[in-house]
Amino acid sequence: MVRAHRLPGCELCGRTDQPVMGALGVCRDCATEGYSASQSRIRDAHAANRRRFELPGTPPRAPRGAKCPLCSRECSIGLGERGFCGLRVAVPSRSGGLRIRHLAGRPSRGLLHAYHDPLPTNCVADWVCPGHRQHGLRNLAVFYASCTLNCLGCQNWRFRESDPRNDGGMTADELARCADARTFCVCFFGGDPASQMPHALATARRLASRGVRICWETAGTQNQRLMEEAVELSLATGGIVKFDLKALDERLHVALTGGGNERTLANFARAAARAVERREPPLVVASTLLVPGYVTPDEVAAIARFIASVDPSTPYALLAFAPSFAASDLPFTSRRHAEEALAAARGEGLQRIRIGNEHLLDTERGGMLH
Repeated sequence: MVRAHRLPGCELCGRTDQPVMGALGVCRDCATEGYSASQSRIRDAHAANRRRFELPGTPPRAPRGAKCPLCSRECSIGLGERGFCGLRVAVPSRSGGLRIRHLAGRPSRGLLHAYHDPLPTNCVADWVCPGHRQHGLRNLAVFYASCTLNCLGCQNWRFRESDPRNDGGMTADELARCADARTFCVCFFGGDPASQMPHALATARRLASRGVRICWETAGTQNQRLMEEAVELSLATGGIVKFDLKALDERLHVALTGGGNERTLANFARAAARAVERREPPLVVASTLLVPGYVTPDEVAAIARFIASVDPSTPYALLAFAPSFAASDLPFTSRRHAEEALAAARGEGLQRIRIGNEHLLDTERGGMLH
């Protein structure tokens, strides 16, 4: 018997039969079908969450601000403001206007920490990657301490405590020198590499020239040109681009992450369409975090339908959720939720699907209530 996980009800409709994230205050239905009534609450919830870390509540939109094109946020930063990722500020230019100053993310300095992970490792693509057979070799894991989204259920949220002005960083050359003869692959993740792509790409080019496989784990909000270069490097080196597809419904995506998904879906479609150029290992892998109460089997079916419309052979991992960050009051994903999501994805014609993080599944701790 599944034990109910007691949570506060939806502040708009009072619903209590499904998990509702207290920090968000609204259920899935109110976040989607009732979006016009809930959007101000959703916006305020994300802004309040970001104030804890002295980050802008929304992307700055200064009329004559310095424009940053690196990601889908496309901030226009006024004097004294910071970009949404926290890594860009506006300073006076010689022409009398404003220009972008990069606190981190250029080849000269990345805000990150890096470490070697023995293979096989807990990678979302491990099940389809040759790295899981490379015993004795290592992955160079590059964790970028910034992000272009604001996921309330972030599993790696502590990067927000990094100080881009004072914390140490690494140049692209220094990071590339971390690789050695036992480095089989590198994965740029975080946070997300999207807000530090110039640094990541500079590092990746150096490592690619040494025969290291180039991999990415990202929500896909990068500038299209930068994303295409990342895909090229992975294609050339035998690496994999791992896209985190959090939701297909943009209203739900905004509720969970504070931002839209148009750029994510477009970048994914362009990358996955190139999978025909190299089938093994797969060029692109998709994943979705099964957030109880929000990322339902129906939502997974919609995501799977989108993936299949581009390339039905794309591997798709459904990841079990663990309570974390502002969603620490949600339950773990239940096995029933995961199995129903798996069946829903299969029903849309995908050929390679798996449930990841199965050790987190626990029907005694709740999940989707039925």
